[in-house]
Amino acid sequence: MLIINASADAVVPTRKIALSSSTSALYQWIDSAEALDAACEQVSGASVIALDTEFFRENTFFPIPALIQFASHEVAYLVDPLSTPCTNAFKALLQNSAVKLLHACSEDLEVFQRWAGVLPTPLVDTQVAQAFLGENPGMGYQKLVEHWVGETLPKEETRSNWLERPLTSSQCEYAALDVIYLLKVWQLQAEKLDALGRREWLDSECASLIEQAGRSVENDGQWYTRQRQLWRLTPRQLEAYRLMTIWREGETRRRDLPRNWLVSDKLLFVVAEKMPKNRYELAEVEGIKPPLVKKEGDALLALVKQAQHCPESDLPARWPDPMQPAFKRRFKAIKGVVAEKAAALNIAPEMLLRRRDIEALVMQRLAHQPLQELSGWRDTCLTQAIHQALEESSL
Repeated sequence: MLIINASADAVVPTRKIALSSSTSALYQWIDSAEALDAACEQVSGASVIALDTEFFRENTFFPIPALIQFASHEVAYLVDPLSTPCTNAFKALLQNSAVKLLHACSEDLEVFQRWAGVLPTPLVDTQVAQAFLGENPGMGYQKLVEHWVGETLPKEETRSNWLERPLTSSQCEYAALDVIYLLKVWQLQAEKLDALGRREWLDSECASLIEQAGRSVENDGQWYTRQRQLWRLTPRQLEAYRLMTIWREGETRRRDLPRNWLVSDKLLFVVAEKMPKNRYELAEVEGIKPPLVKKEGDALLALVKQAQHCPESDLPARWPDPMQPAFKRRFKAIKGVVAEKAAALNIAPEMLLRRRDIEALVMQRLAHQPLQELSGWRDTCLTQAIHQALEESSL
């Protein structure tokens, strides 16, 4: 079968996939800018566009785009980013008024930022949508399709080499099904979300995902808060660890290396604990190997020295010990509020507040700081109850 797009003078072979015994879908392979523009024109009037990516990320910081998939209605388009540059037409498609569907989108957003230079918006993440429908917030795509459509997707190509060319017909069908079924799943999810009055919740959450994805460099400054043992560090050690994680994030991005290939969080934490003054002391730190001292030792020691000379007034506050009664009491109080509200809404507690968010609120209360304001639907659901729980737990 051939689909002819007269406006682009493009003839693109189209292949059929059997979805079930009674239905089928089509996909096209796109390997030129002209074919990509023709495909964009085909879906330019759609109100919903499903997106997905395949990529390689074993020895780089940034994902290497290997395949870009998009679909609307009955045709999926498989774009080869190894031979096809992103065009202005595709950039415009990513940012037009149509809803852009993705599932578990965080790494896909990195791929689009890397290849297209823009992020898809307005966004709907079907994994997030499912979490608002009372399901596992981390539900995988294959289970999602089985839950809503009753079909079992093939798994054989999940970890195949997407950089090889040509791709096999099995790989192409697998990639096409990812976006074709996404449209079917979302149609059913949207109906239930509307019935529950939670579409605005989803839109707000997905807008936040886009905002965070566009602030990767700013987020470097908060990377250190992922460490679960910060309470063991003094304010000066904490500042050293913070500075080293900011440096590491910037360097891995600049060199396009995986984080642990440069230096892991675990090693940076140990260096912050020891606060070495010279290369000899750095080499004595457990886990530090000579190549790291040789290549990165001066940079790490400079950051430790910067923390050592930081004025007391500029140091971060000490992280509360989570084992202390005051912390445990307040943490338990907020966690109880979150669990109770989540049960009433039939959603996972982490969709309301993550453990890290609860810890941040407790720390703010213990430091006599204003509590971070919740926004939108979370404010309505939680703020008053959290304030009341903290007051009662302080008595």
